[in-house]
Amino acid sequence: MRRRNIIQLVSAIALAVAGASTTSAALAAEQTVRLGTMSGPDAQIWEVVKTVAKRKGLDVKIVEFNDYAQPNAALDAGDLDANGFQHQPFLDSQIQARHYKIVNVGLTYVAPMGFYSRKLKSLNDLPVGAKVGIQNDPSNGNRALRLLQANGVLKLKPGTGESGKNATPLDIASNPKKLKIVELDSAILPRSLDDLAVASINTDYAVKAGLQPTRDAIAVEDLKGPYANLIAVREQDRNKPWVKELVAAYQSQEVRDFLATQFKGSILPAF
Repeated sequence: MRRRNIIQLVSAIALAVAGASTTSAALAAEQTVRLGTMSGPDAQIWEVVKTVAKRKGLDVKIVEFNDYAQPNAALDAGDLDANGFQHQPFLDSQIQARHYKIVNVGLTYVAPMGFYSRKLKSLNDLPVGAKVGIQNDPSNGNRALRLLQANGVLKLKPGTGESGKNATPLDIASNPKKLKIVELDSAILPRSLDDLAVASINTDYAVKAGLQPTRDAIAVEDLKGPYANLIAVREQDRNKPWVKELVAAYQSQEVRDFLATQFKGSILPAF
């Protein structure tokens, strides 16, 4: 073999080895983050975040749930590194009840809760004795009762429903239409609309059921309330570099654009 060809061959091999080493180093440096979220809109958004995070050296493994109670338990147990599905009042109630060491590290979106009905056009049309479905978890049940109060349907006892004091049906001080409050799991409420006069439904479950707050809800929360969703991690991880990168990936222009085009006002950025 001619000297020139030998030199070219050796150079090519050296470049190939260097390239392989660089790729191996990049893969070794990549941080894997196990992220828990709810199936449906939340998971769709996190798929976009996953693509953005990949460019920052984060490999986001999305774990989907269908029950609000599970992602925090999995995070606290170390089965997840982070989750993104809840608002601060819900997290606070979970911490109070279960003593989780979990913290909020960044906001994601606002998804206003609404009341929906197959029978009525307004909460003012509720007949005497009507069945009203609300969520059976303390945080979202409180949201629903506050929304009923904001629309003049009932009144809560003073000092309940605010400042961390979740209201329950026992805290109703005035119920002139003698409404029957039915507490159900959040996932069941959309399927129960035929059996209820109205039901409060979280936006993720509403969207999965083909409902849009801006189009179908007969009453909707004020977007300036305390219910912006967030990213949570364990307290011990809050200052780790990957947490900052994960939050930045979510709070990116790509995600903002996806929310605008995909959800058309039913889910809005909180960052």
